[in-house]
Amino acid sequence: MAPSKSNFSITTFFPLTFIVLLNLMISYSFAHPHKGVHPNDVDALQFALNLEHLEADFFLHGSSGKGLEDFAPELVGGGPPPIGASKANLDNLTKDIITEFGFEEVGHLRIIKATVGGFPRPQLDLSPHNFAKIFDDAFGRPLSPPFDPYNSSLNYMLASYVIPYMGILGYVGANPSLNGHKTKRLLAGLLGVEAGQDAVIRSYLFERATEIVHPYNHTVAEFTDRVSKLRNKLANNGVKDEGIVVPLASGAENKTSANVLSADYNSLSYSRTPAEILRVLYGSGSEHTPGGFLPKGGDGKIAKSFLHI
Repeated sequence: MAPSKSNFSITTFFPLTFIVLLNLMISYSFAHPHKGVHPNDVDALQFALNLEHLEADFFLHGSSGKGLEDFAPELVGGGPPPIGASKANLDNLTKDIITEFGFEEVGHLRIIKATVGGFPRPQLDLSPHNFAKIFDDAFGRPLSPPFDPYNSSLNYMLASYVIPYMGILGYVGANPSLNGHKTKRLLAGLLGVEAGQDAVIRSYLFERATEIVHPYNHTVAEFTDRVSKLRNKLANNGVKDEGIVVPLASGAENKTSANVLSADYNSLSYSRTPAEILRVLYGSGSEHTPGGFLPKGGDGKIAKSFLHI
């Protein structure tokens, strides 16, 4: 007797099996974002989300008056809206720069959360009051009128000087502790763009180094020097921050006072630990005392571990 023919042949079985397995793999990858990532690398990259969220909303609001929830609501995760964020009074060039920065930060948030998971947007304070306090502390006295980051292009770029550089130092500091190829590649990509953003900001300000910031009767270079010294003081671990103009003895190879890129004796990027970064972001000089840009403290295992001490 000839064998009966089946409508379900081997040629249809394997394609269907492949499709089923592919769907299972995709579902698993979304449910387990850490897949293929060394477990010891997760906390360090999640910590960076505190800064990436800060930069994203500062740049998005500054350039458009809209926040992360307007462009990528899935990345907000139900977190609260930033305090005091506003559209800045920017000229066309500065607006184009900051618009690009904002959307770059959206990409950073997306790839970090897709790779290692994450947490909702933390409570951020991007208010003029918070920035005014930073610049008051930098100069050791209240500025009059209070510094408003959203008032002009120059003010906004001086305020921008405060933020991305901390991300660079954090990524440089985290690099030696990473174990997996996937996370090392991610960190390298993030660091490259963060360093580029900081270079653009510092170049913009260096071109205006001798310009007076009205109505404060201090130059742009003085503003950057004061902010850098404040960050060194708050971080409390030596000099890892310099303004756009430095003494000749502190310049590259001791041969220039131009300091468009802040770097150490060998012209390598400085690094900071999470504790140092939190001391600066909180504005309190203590990783255990929230405030500043993160009034309720940072999120993620590393930041929360300091709050529980």
